Amino acid sequence: MEEFDRRVLKDRREKPTPLLSKYIFWGRRSRFRRKEDQKRGGYVDRYSPGLLFLFTLIIGLNVLDALFTMGILDLGGHEVNPVVNSVVSIYGDKFWVWKFGIVSFSAILLCIHIKFRLVKALTLGIALIYVGVILYQLVLFYFILS
Repeated sequence: MEEFDRRVLKDRREKPTPLLSKYIFWGRRSRFRRKEDQKRGGYVDRYSPGLLFLFTLIIGLNVLDALFTMGILDLGGHEVNPVVNSVVSIYGDKFWVWKFGIVSFSAILLCIHIKFRLVKALTLGIALIYVGVILYQLVLFYFILS
């Protein structure tokens, strides 16, 4: 009877899922079942459609921010953020390539770590900040053009 109780194959659940693994493409783990694992956080194989929407929103708002920034600069405005201002002065109208690359890479890192509680709050905060920045830029356009 003891022969049948032993596992022949190695069970991958003995260790937590690593940051990058082959299971990203073939795994099925999309959430944690145990409460203690949910509190601790970790990495999963699959992500939810809502998360895809959130990161698409962040990257889309980033693109809008770059376009609106270029429009405001063309109308005689100036960049308030000193980091972006220095990048604009170095690269000119091509600054959006660097902005897009940095934000997209950061979004990928946040997505990988999304099951950690702090990262969830940070991601939602970034999305809300971008919404605020876009609304502020729309108000600037309204007052500049009127």
